[in-house]
Amino acid sequence: MIGEPINLTVRKTFDRPPLEDIALFRNFSTGFVVDAQNGTGGLDHRIKPLDNNMCFIGPAITVETAPRDYLPVQPAIALSKPGDVLVIATSNYEGAAVIGDNVAAMAKNSNLAAIITDGLVRDVEGILEIDIPVFCVGISPNSPYANGPGTVGLPISMSGRVIESGDIIIGDINGVVTIPRIAAHEIAAQLAAVKELEKDLESKVRSGLRYASWVDDYLASSSTRFVD
Repeated sequence: MIGEPINLTVRKTFDRPPLEDIALFRNFSTGFVVDAQNGTGGLDHRIKPLDNNMCFIGPAITVETAPRDYLPVQPAIALSKPGDVLVIATSNYEGAAVIGDNVAAMAKNSNLAAIITDGLVRDVEGILEIDIPVFCVGISPNSPYANGPGTVGLPISMSGRVIESGDIIIGDINGVVTIPRIAAHEIAAQLAAVKELEKDLESKVRSGLRYASWVDDYLASSSTRFVD
């Protein structure tokens, strides 16, 4: 005889990055952080802030929900620490919102840094009044249920990337980028080089640069074929 199903699976204990590791990325845009990861790390382009001025950085506390369900969201808030980013994977479910303004307010009361989801949210006017960064793929007035199953703290898949609780998450007007906790120092070390390259290119563009320096050589090489 089988037992009752487990509706909620929770991993309470996971390593969060030291504050000094998070600070390494604090003054960089998501574009710079992506460049420091060889052009990767960005989540689905549809995951955008409800307000363009919203931005954040912090360690992930991960949530996975069933379609049209938000059972694990409240336990995740209860188990969160100040500064955490609530990352809710819905498998891109778009039939109903996964959180609304009351849940966002609870996250704000718990001093979370932001809420991120690959699903929908509701009660936008209330969320904007609460002043907590919320990033999502869209808006729906439809509400979710709380039946499960779901997980808190376990690895999730979002936009083709595996996100672990404790990974660093950064978001701004351009979208959301994930930084694996175990690679944070290596990625941060690349940021200085990325910043210098960008600074040099911006200076050349302001001075009138029309196209990249490699273009003329490429046009003259065997890699290019002219048809006229």
